[in-house]
Amino acid sequence: MVEIGAIETRGLRVRRGRAEVLRGLTVSVPRGQVVGLLGPSGSGKTTLMRCVVGVQRVADGTVTVLGQPAGSPRLRRRVGYVTQASSVYDDLTVRENLRYFARVLDAPASDVDRVIDETGLGGQAGQLTGSLSGGQRNRVSLAAALLGAPELLVLDEPTVGLDPVLRSELWGLFHRLADAGTSLFVSSHVMDEAARCDRLLLLRDGEVIADDTPLGLLQATGANDAEAAFLAVIRAREAPERR
Repeated sequence: MVEIGAIETRGLRVRRGRAEVLRGLTVSVPRGQVVGLLGPSGSGKTTLMRCVVGVQRVADGTVTVLGQPAGSPRLRRRVGYVTQASSVYDDLTVRENLRYFARVLDAPASDVDRVIDETGLGGQAGQLTGSLSGGQRNRVSLAAALLGAPELLVLDEPTVGLDPVLRSELWGLFHRLADAGTSLFVSSHVMDEAARCDRLLLLRDGEVIADDTPLGLLQATGANDAEAAFLAVIRAREAPERR
């Protein structure tokens, strides 16, 4: 029996006006792994993630998440989503925010302390969220997404604005979650985060130009790092067009 992936897209197309933002994507995100979605700004990363959580209008193709159509009510408690902009209430403390979202999600009250600890927010738990730095507010959004222990986490640039130490700690958390069976789909435009992923999807101009493990990508291109590999893939694709 073939296991259904955490995310499966087939011929996915998204248009904005006359522009095609996603161009017939067919991708598979396996379960229990940290899969990185990397690419420059404007490549379509956020649009793809919005398709996965069911809030993006699709022109053509299908998106299946945990065996259900994207956006299905059955997925509400099974998928956690963190947008680039923090989605928490500034006039509530960190703990009050998390208590509120725990009630909305019908998550155990004990989850609040768990996610505060996992995201390193113990020192800020009693502070108003609006008084926190941008990176700290993003951590509150991540903590809210962890409530209820979702099976899939969709994280849009979760480490933006964080210092290197906290970035390293969060990637450690991502892998602990994956080891426990959670699937993670993490976008970034920072190429040095590629090595932290189990698998990589490189996106450019609405198309997946590579789908491989970090090691496999380096071996296929002969590059020393992810940025050089990304450029090598682009040059290889553009070479036939120049002939």
